[in-house]
Amino acid sequence: MDASGCARIAVFDSGVGGLTVLAAVHAALPHLNLRFLGDTARLPYGTKSAHTVERYALQAAQCLLRDGAVDALVVACNTASSCALPALRAALDVEVLGVIEPGAAAAVAATRSGHIGVIGTERTVASGAYAQAVAALDPQLVVHARATPLLVSLAEEGWFEHPATDAALRAYLQPWLTDPQVRHIDTLVLGCTHYPVFAPALHRVIGELLGRSVTLVDSAAPIASELAQRFAKSAGSGQVQLYATDSLERFARVGGLFFPMTTSQLALIDL
Repeated sequence: MDASGCARIAVFDSGVGGLTVLAAVHAALPHLNLRFLGDTARLPYGTKSAHTVERYALQAAQCLLRDGAVDALVVACNTASSCALPALRAALDVEVLGVIEPGAAAAVAATRSGHIGVIGTERTVASGAYAQAVAALDPQLVVHARATPLLVSLAEEGWFEHPATDAALRAYLQPWLTDPQVRHIDTLVLGCTHYPVFAPALHRVIGELLGRSVTLVDSAAPIASELAQRFAKSAGSGQVQLYATDSLERFARVGGLFFPMTTSQLALIDL
């Protein structure tokens, strides 16, 4: 904690998607001092090998810790959470929180049909991390996963409501939802922190394809809740520092759609 007794939390993602997690944490715990790093120079992580993602995650985490000790590190990237948590926890002397287990727990609590859908990057889906996390909580539940990598690029363009986004969602989801088993899903995990911005489009397209709604689950609120249990609330407002590894102008323009920011909060950083 800093001299005032406020906890310091570091958060990183491959791009601006992790700002959805930062926004939830800041809204729930405005007194926390927050550092966020978006590794925009090396986006996306989801198409990289597990070894490369692990290396990138370690570099991002160590970069955030150069500014001083923190009380917790949040890996606000599903891809990094799926394959880099063991390495991060072994290398760093700080509590490391991933986004997959909280998201899985929220999905388990929400489902009534026993069928949970997951959409995410290629690496996250290939890892089977959500299926493993759900099985650890309730082995009777069935997880159906679909890689939807193009959505990351659409989010980074700020195309949350755009004909191209609806077209991409239909292209990914229509063939997937023709599977009789997949059609039983009543809960869909947004297994990438970029994806919550597509909630209106997802509700619309899934409603067209299934003729009914599904519950959308992401990790932002569960992570904020987990941090609230660890760090007592206090009066005042903490500082928020934002770092990017490429183009601050673009980070501010697109990232500002995820989390309101000022230029004084932004800094370019090399890993």
